This record gives sequence, structure tokens and C-alpha cells, in this order.
Amino acid sequence: MTAATIAGAPGTARYYVTGMDCASCAAKIEGAAGKVAGVKDVKVSIASQIMTLQVDDPAARLPEVEQAVTGLGYQLARLEPKGETAAAGGDEDDLPKDLSHITPAYRRALWIVVLLNVGYGLVEIVAGFIGDSQALKADALDFLGDGSITFMGLLAIGWSLVWRARSALIQGIFLGALGFGVLANTVYRVLVLNQPEAEIMGLFGAIALVVNLAAAFVLIPHRTGDANVRAVWLFSRNDAIGNVAVIIAAGLVAWTGTRWPDLVVAVVIAGLFLQSSWSIIRDARGDLRQGRPVRA
Repeated sequence: MTAATIAGAPGTARYYVTGMDCASCAAKIEGAAGKVAGVKDVKVSIASQIMTLQVDDPAARLPEVEQAVTGLGYQLARLEPKGETAAAGGDEDDLPKDLSHITPAYRRALWIVVLLNVGYGLVEIVAGFIGDSQALKADALDFLGDGSITFMGLLAIGWSLVWRARSALIQGIFLGALGFGVLANTVYRVLVLNQPEAEIMGLFGAIALVVNLAAAFVLIPHRTGDANVRAVWLFSRNDAIGNVAVIIAAGLVAWTGTRWPDLVVAVVIAGLFLQSSWSIIRDARGDLRQGRPVRA
């Protein structure tokens, strides 16, 4: 990855980021880049997977930014400065200089992660209806969300900013609708209390934990360095927290004979999921405004 060529001159730098799977990932990257001296106005869009930042001295500061972000376990590819790609007929500021880390083996690993997340998300949401568990339904949305974000990242490699943003906007609206559906159904269940099947909740919650660990295992060979391996584990740990919460809720449902633990866990997971969906929609709208050509 290359830094800006004009030493000491302030400027805007843009990177394509791979490895993000949630809004907290974007916040983590913004925090790490923002701590580098001379860096201002860092913004990471989970919709387009692009980080944009203002730098006082790009030649000196960008290598530090790259080290800080890759140290968290994410991969960066510098985007072409404005004007360089337009002459070649491409979209300005929208072509990565280096995507060498996206090898065929890495793509295959990402596809496996997509299939694991989306496939089990569909299985778990069916189990949620069979077991009458709102927590399972909410956890299924988390699987579907993670899988769809990874899927979008795979398809959007090489796409223009506008098309990535359009794809993300549709995805964010769809996922948000699913999240609101779970919350609305949870509110209904509060009024019509039917106890869920604790055995089904515990079984599928445990399987979900195994699926998350399997996804991490698939990606670990494609992460270089101890920091990157730790980052893969952190991603899986965050998802596993929801799985463990479902298992604990199942135990409390069996112990107390009520469905309140199931409803509480459902609200928490669905709320976190909706927050991520809103981040996707917000970033996608911002990217669309940024990528829309200026008319005279």
C-alpha cells in the first residue's frame, strides 16, 4: 500500500476495507485510525466497505493508519486518488490499488462463511417458529445479517461506490424490516404468553455456537499475524455471546416455567441487530450522496 506522494500536504485518503461484518467493526476501525496524530474526520462505511479520512501529512501518517487498522485484523486496499482513474474511463476514487490479499482461497473461505451464516440462519428461524422462541428468531437474524454483509462484500469487489451503496441500502431496509418484525412479534408474545420449548432453544443455540466457531476456523488460515488471528476470534466471540444468551435463556425458561427470559434475550438481540441495520442504511445513503455526480 502506498502513501500520498506530496509530503506535508494535507489531503483525503480512501481505503477499501475487508474483514468487517458489523457496525461495531466500523466503529473500532474509526477509533484506531482517529488515534493517529494528524488524522481528522475518519468515517468508515459498512455499506460500501470504504474508509475515508482527512490527513495533515499523508506521506508520514498513512503508513501509521494502515498499521493501526491491519493490526486489528482488517485488510486495507488504497483507492485511487481522484483524477487518476477518470482518465482511464473508470470511476474516480473507486478502484483499489491492491487487492492481492483477496486470493481465490480467501474468496472460497468467505463463500463458506456466507453459506454457514445464511444457511444456519434460515434453519434457526424455522426452529424459532417450531419452538415458539423469539430469542432463536432474533439470533437467526444475526446470522442472516452477518452472512448478507459478507455476501455483499464478495459481490461488490470492483463495483463502483454508487452500486455498492444501492445494494447496501436494499439490504439494510430488508434486514431492518425483519428486525422490526421480530420486535413486533415479541411485543405480541408479551401480551399472549405462551411458554417456548426450552429443549429446542438450548439445542439450536448450542448448534449456533458451533457454526460461529466453524466460520472462524475457516477464516483463520487467511489471516496473517497474531493480531489478525485474535481479531477473527473477537468477531466470533461477539456472535457467540448471542448464542450463549439463547442457551442461558433456554435454561431459565425450563427453570422458571415462564417465557420472560426468552422475550428479554429476543429484545436485546433484535435491538442490536436493528442498530446494525440502521448503520447500513445511514452509510448507504451517505455513500449515494457522495457518489452522485454534481449537476450544473
